[in-house]
Amino acid sequence: QVQLVESGGGLVQAGGSLRLSCGASGRTLSRYAMGWFRQAPGKEREFVGGISWSSGSTYYANSVKGRFTISRDNAKNTVYLQMNSLKPEDTAVYYCAAVLFKGYIQTIPSTYDYWGQGTQVTVSS
Repeated sequence: QVQLVESGGGLVQAGGSLRLSCGASGRTLSRYAMGWFRQAPGKEREFVGGISWSSGSTYYANSVKGRFTISRDNAKNTVYLQMNSLKPEDTAVYYCAAVLFKGYIQTIPSTYDYWGQGTQVTVSS
């Protein structure tokens, strides 16, 4: 079992930055991959990016490439989503999720087995 808790959301001005954290259960979680997803009102939950615990390899949605960076601290069992150059369209509830790593980062929400509670990110104009 994996338990996930997101934190770090808030209100930020367009062009600003936020760093989200996802604390995970377990001592290493080395067999898992972590995904970040977001969901805005009236929209489907969408993939933002993901990272493998073991290798640190990452994969990003085109909409956030060059602006968002995912990293992890294995000793702290924590995954981070650094968000720079934020835009109003980034406004959403952000979720972290976990699934056993199968050799590539999966992008479909239903593929993930464990989810955090979500944290609100609001980007103002």
